[in-house]
Amino acid sequence: MCMQLDPEQTGFIAVENFTSLAEHHELQLDPSKLEMLLALVQSNEHGHVCYQELIELLSSKRSSSFRRAIANGRRTLQREILLDETGLGVYKRFVRYVAYEILPCETDRRWYFHQNRLCPPPVFMAVITIVQIIVFMCYGVMLNKWVLQTYQPDFMKSPLVYHPGHRAQIWRFFSYMFMHVGLEQLGFNALLQLMIGVPLEMVHGILRISLLYMAGVVAGSLTVSITDMRAPVVGGSGGVYALCSAHLANVVMNWAGMKCPYKLLRMILALVCMSSEVGRAVWLRFSPPLPSSGPQPSFMAHLSGAVVGISMGLLILRSYEESLHKQCSWWVLIFSFITFLLFAIFWNIFAYELLGVQIPPPP
Repeated sequence: MCMQLDPEQTGFIAVENFTSLAEHHELQLDPSKLEMLLALVQSNEHGHVCYQELIELLSSKRSSSFRRAIANGRRTLQREILLDETGLGVYKRFVRYVAYEILPCETDRRWYFHQNRLCPPPVFMAVITIVQIIVFMCYGVMLNKWVLQTYQPDFMKSPLVYHPGHRAQIWRFFSYMFMHVGLEQLGFNALLQLMIGVPLEMVHGILRISLLYMAGVVAGSLTVSITDMRAPVVGGSGGVYALCSAHLANVVMNWAGMKCPYKLLRMILALVCMSSEVGRAVWLRFSPPLPSSGPQPSFMAHLSGAVVGISMGLLILRSYEESLHKQCSWWVLIFSFITFLLFAIFWNIFAYELLGVQIPPPP
């Protein structure tokens, strides 16, 4: 095909050859992809199309230049919007709902709708939520306490809780996300993970969303170890706030393009709920309602998760179907995160002794 479309091997295909291929092809292309091919050629001002972009499109990959070309030629996309599609099954209607909840561009929504496959399913957020519920129920039965479990002395003895006295046990910087203060925190986190995390994972894939979630979790525990050095940490709020902050920031920056219903009301409600959860965590940290044997869990994981979401998460959500490693801003974020990680390691090794921090005895 390369020699036929690009006989001089220049890396570009003449518009006439491209149009002939698109209109008389024998390839099995879905209508949305064929429509984008025609939009790409009609939006080109130089009379040729990059051969590599054609190959990427046929293999379900899109570059930034392809996105810009489609945006410039969007007037040539004559099909009706996705909401007007009729005769859809239950699953396809759900996919369409997810597309309008997550993606700000009609072209991206149609692309996702036609490219979506049930395999692989969005298992990461579902598995994390199920494990968190199972762990909470096990400790609820063991402690005979379902609300404010952290006031039970045996709760802090769990090998999953991050405690500053056990910070040499590296897994605790991750595993604390499976423990929760009580039923109220677990319910809040589980609801957001399923309502926001699952649709994000369906659109952006398990690798990107799991990376974002775990980055929020790790940033949460590391931030607490630096800024609130005597406090333990429990709950998956760092990862949850990374997902929610990224999604809300993406909605704000693409306000005109987002077509989810009642978006202003829903955003206000989400911000109120997230702020209330942070306020509750601050209250429990500094004004515990019950006598406790040591400091209560820190709230700094919430804030650091939000920072991860607004920075790394927003870039991920704005790069739908685009390669992150080809973007300079992605490497800047990776370098910044690695620098923060190295600083946190140094801080945890030396700062506690240098500053004379009185750590509560580990349980």
